[in-house]
Amino acid sequence: MDLVTQVVLGSAVSSALIGHKVGARAVAWGAICGAVPDLDVLIPMGDAVANFTYHRSFSHSLFVLAALVPLFLWFILKIHPQTRILRFRWGITIYAVFATHVFLDCLTVYGTQIFWPLYEYPVSIGSIFIIDPAYTLPLLMGVLIALVLRHNNWGYRANMIGVSLSTLYLVWGLGVQVYVKKLAETSLADQGIHYQRILAQPTPFNSLLWRVLTVSENHYRVGYYSLFDDSSRIDTLRFESDPELLDGLQSHWPVQRLQSFTHGFYSVELKDGAIVMNDLRMGVEPNYVFRFKVAEFANLHPTPVPSIQIPNQSDWNRLPALLDRIWDSSTPFHPGLSGYSTEL
Repeated sequence: MDLVTQVVLGSAVSSALIGHKVGARAVAWGAICGAVPDLDVLIPMGDAVANFTYHRSFSHSLFVLAALVPLFLWFILKIHPQTRILRFRWGITIYAVFATHVFLDCLTVYGTQIFWPLYEYPVSIGSIFIIDPAYTLPLLMGVLIALVLRHNNWGYRANMIGVSLSTLYLVWGLGVQVYVKKLAETSLADQGIHYQRILAQPTPFNSLLWRVLTVSENHYRVGYYSLFDDSSRIDTLRFESDPELLDGLQSHWPVQRLQSFTHGFYSVELKDGAIVMNDLRMGVEPNYVFRFKVAEFANLHPTPVPSIQIPNQSDWNRLPALLDRIWDSSTPFHPGLSGYSTEL
């Protein structure tokens, strides 16, 4: 999730566990600990694909974070020696903040390596968008009320209500994802559309409109389904991919890494003499957030090169049309795009 949400979550968890004992200090330290796992973005990893795929690795490992607890505990007690009697509770609180940060990130589609270094495969459930006000606002309201009313039980109760509501929203997202995926599988089967992989994920800032992504050998399809749609049919657009461009690049580390990290949800294209791999999970066609040049193509042969991230050209003017699709099924299911194939 975004850093603001993780900071607020850290404050809420800390307030729930120790806030009634240490007051505003719980909010402050919860915010700090909630931000710590994401500081790995400040560390250069060597090249573009490494920077992309090693984010949320060691810094989000449940093992590494457990090892950091004594350090943070020592530091907190050094600053607040009067709370030494709460040493055990502080330790539990610190690790709970770290762990909830990690588990929340697992629910996004990016990928979180929670068992690094024993197991590097990224967990990416994709049941909540990386920024979702419906999740963050209850937490924020609870924390603010807890700060204002920190001298009585009403602040503690308000924070617990905020945590409970946000947690229920996560459960809601998981349930809706299962429902939409099953609906999509049935709809695509009825249309005779075959695929190798399928993903159902929420669209930006909400859990009402869902994006359905399927990947096949040489193409992928994208469609949208709103919980307010009258029909259970999900129409999709077909987009071409050219995985044969990767022939001869199977041992090239950026290619191997992207194939694994994206769980196979990637496309390959030739653009201005460069072989480009797109992570299809994040973005809206054709504006994908993570696009990487992995090779150059000349004289009918690919030449591996150090990976380079291609800047994303986001078109925010398409967002209103996308959100209109929540309420109006007559809105084009892929707003802003035309000329792409709907053929099987």
